[in-house]
Parts: sequence; C-alpha cells; structure tokens
Amino acid sequence: GILEKIQLYLTKKLLPHLEDRMKYHQEFASSTSFHGVHNIVQTQSKTRKVLWLLVVASCLAIVIWQICSRFIYYFSWPTTTTVVVQYVENVQFPAVTFCNLNRFQAHAVSNLRIIFIIWNIVTGVLHKFAMEDKYSQELNDFIHGNQNFSIKEFTKKNGFYLNSSTLLECEFFGKPCYPQDFEHVFTEYGNCFTFNHNDLPARRVSLSGRGLHLLFDVQQEQFTDEPALGYTDAGITFVIHSPKELPRFDGLGLLTSVGMHAQVSIRQLKSIIQEYPWGECKPDIKLQYHKIYSTNGCLLECKARYIQDWCGCLPFILPGNGTECDLLKFYNCVYPAVYDIEIKGLCTVGTHNSTCPTPCEETDYPATVTYSSFGGEKAIKYFSAKLKKSPEYVRQNLVRIDIKYHDLSYKITQQQKALTISELLADVGGQLGLFCGASMITIIELLEYIFTNFCWMCIFLLLKASEMPQWNNPSQNQPRHKEKKIGIEEC
Repeated sequence: GILEKIQLYLTKKLLPHLEDRMKYHQEFASSTSFHGVHNIVQTQSKTRKVLWLLVVASCLAIVIWQICSRFIYYFSWPTTTTVVVQYVENVQFPAVTFCNLNRFQAHAVSNLRIIFIIWNIVTGVLHKFAMEDKYSQELNDFIHGNQNFSIKEFTKKNGFYLNSSTLLECEFFGKPCYPQDFEHVFTEYGNCFTFNHNDLPARRVSLSGRGLHLLFDVQQEQFTDEPALGYTDAGITFVIHSPKELPRFDGLGLLTSVGMHAQVSIRQLKSIIQEYPWGECKPDIKLQYHKIYSTNGCLLECKARYIQDWCGCLPFILPGNGTECDLLKFYNCVYPAVYDIEIKGLCTVGTHNSTCPTPCEETDYPATVTYSSFGGEKAIKYFSAKLKKSPEYVRQNLVRIDIKYHDLSYKITQQQKALTISELLADVGGQLGLFCGASMITIIELLEYIFTNFCWMCIFLLLKASEMPQWNNPSQNQPRHKEKKIGIEEC
C-alpha cells in the first residue's frame, strides 16, 4: 500500500504530463537569454534551423575551447615582473662589515699554520673546507696536546682589532665616527666589524654623493697570513648588507688592496617575490635568532640545529644558545657533521620545498666600485709626517674607502600574478558574452533546466523499476504455477 501511494504521488504531483513537459521545453528555448537557441526553435524553415544550429554549435565549441585555455593558463601559475624606481627625500643607509685580509698577528703563536687550519675547520660550518692529509697528523698532535685551547678567544685576542691605530679616519656625512660605532662579528675572515649594525633612525641620509668615509691601517707587519696556505693578499674586504641581516662574504665581498682608494656608489634594490605556487617563497617562515628572514640566516640556523643534535654542542660562529664546542669536538664531530649535511642535503636553499626557500621580500645594495692609487706625493708626505711612518709604510698599509649613494632613490622589482581570479572570471565572462551572449543569469537558467530534467528522469526510472515483474521471487511465482497445474487436471 505504501509503495502504491508513493507511485501515485510521483505520477500525479512530480511528473508532469508529456504535453506539459514538451511545453516547458518549448518555453525554455524561446525565453532563454542564451542567444541563438530561440532562432532554432521558432523559425519554420528547415534550412534556417540547420544554419542556426551550426552557428550555435560553433560558438559553443569556441567558448569551451577559450574557457579551457584560460583555465589551463591560470593553473600554470604565470607571473610578470615589474620594475619601479621610487625617488624619496631620504633613504636608509645600509650596514657595512669590514674585515682585514690578514687574519692573525704573526707573533701570536709559533706555529701559525696550525692556527689557520684550525680556523678553517671552525669556519667550515659556513663553507665546506677540505683539509689536506699532510696536515692531519700535525693537527691531531696539536689538539691532543692543547685540549684547553680556545680558537674563539685566541681569534678575539690576536686577530684583527679596530682602534685608533687601525681606524685612522672615520666620517659619516660630515660627522666623526669612532671604533665604538662598530660591532664585532665573527666571519670566515676572523674578527670583523660592522658599521650601522643597530639601524639607527639617525642613519638615514638625505643627500646623495656623500656618505661613509674611512681610512684603515692594515698593519701588515703585525697581521700576516700564511702564504704557504694560499693567503697572499693584503687589504680590506667589506660587504654591504641590510642592517637586520648578518654579513655574508661568500662571493659578495668587495676588496680594496693596500695603497688604493675605493669609491663605492650604491643603490638600494628591493625584490618582492610571490608565494608558492606563483613564486618560491613561504611567508609564514620565521627565524629564531634573526629579526628578518633571509636564506643565509635560515641556512645557519638549520646547520646549528643539526650540529647541536649530533654533537651536543654549538659552534660559536653559528647562532644559538647551546654549549660552545671545544676544539676536540670541532675536530671529531663538527667537521664530519658538516660533511654529512652537505652530502645528504639536509640544509637546502632555493625552491619552496627546500629547507630555506627564497625570502618573500629582500633588500640588496648593488655597488659600483672605482679604484685609484692612494694619495699623491704630497698626500704621502702628509700622512708619513702625521703617522710618523715612512712613505713606503703608507703605500703598503693604508686603505681608503668611500661609500655613498648614487642618488636618493630605490628600485623595486616585484613579481606579480599574471592572471588573478577576478581577471580569470572577466575573461570567462567576456568569452561567454562575445560568442553566446550569456551571463551569470544564463548559467543559472541552464542549471535550473538541467536539474529539472534530471529530476524528471529519476522519477521516470523509479516508476519503470516498480512496474517490472519480480521473476526472482519464488514466494510469489510458486502459487501461480500450482494453480495452472490444477486447472489442467480439471479439464
């Protein structure tokens, strides 16, 4: 009884008669805002019907092709790069880190070669260093005979220092600066010193053509590298970087040799990278020991984590608060750990799925450097009398560096999405409107028409299924066969 009631309800209430369904189709074709369909239905000429059918079908095929191509282009995550030059009244002055190419004092220790090898092992956490086998036994004997030796304290005490005898002149936009304005930092060059490390608000310049003026005395007699290990240059190396980032000398340092005057003209370049999948950056990455994210800072923190887990200590040249590694740990654990990190690729840089992807925003300071010989004859005599040194000493030890902005502007290189969601919708709407005269209302009409016919089809199939004979039900088929048999016997 319940099944019959449902069947009756579906037939009378939800499934219209055939005439009503045909009328609904006719009305939809005549009133829809999808252009061209009413011409197919209302025209009496068969030729016109065929022509309009071909026109509508062709336009529909073109629309589908165009829309698919736009979606394929969108999901290829295309980008464009724009370059904007912005002129300002004042601009932030960068940080500059200076290092002496002569790392240690020659009289600090009798075996200077061992000190250089130890320092290369220590700085191997920054850049992989391959130690030659001919020094391994000599180095092993030194380490076991001097277990309390601290390369950190030795470098800080006997490395390059910055005071009035090594920094002869310092001037920042006409105002004097002093060694106290520089912060000490360890790099692969030993003791280095950074100017403008705190990013002070006063260190914003409002004039181009002037900047930081420095005069160094490298004191070659005291600070001498080991020529047998390949250290043959004398002078000052420096790198220009953001005040909130650590200095990085690997391939980025500028060099001024003794007896030379370097004039450095800088510009500020900001790069903005889109996040994945358009670009390679991840905006949610934060560093623990650095104010802003950079690939170099991320790489150092990554190495620090692995080395601390493997060796139970932390190299002083890496960021962190762990227990400092002694010399024996450096030789037996840290050095092999760095090799494993490099070989296994545990700390990678570059793409979005690497350990340290590209930063979303980065500030660089591209520089143009011109060189000239330091001083003429009168200048040599002047500094010789002022320092009470010979003219030859002035030529072999003094280095002058001028760093200034080329102009008060900065360049922004920004990576942008080549196609946004709104632009994609506009393209799709434009194609629909151009070839079919369709809009969002038209799409809703089509969806309503398709949904209505789908419901009618489902009801029709349900009614057909309920009318089919149930041949597989033996409880219903068996009595009929029995009655037929009895009827034959009576005859």
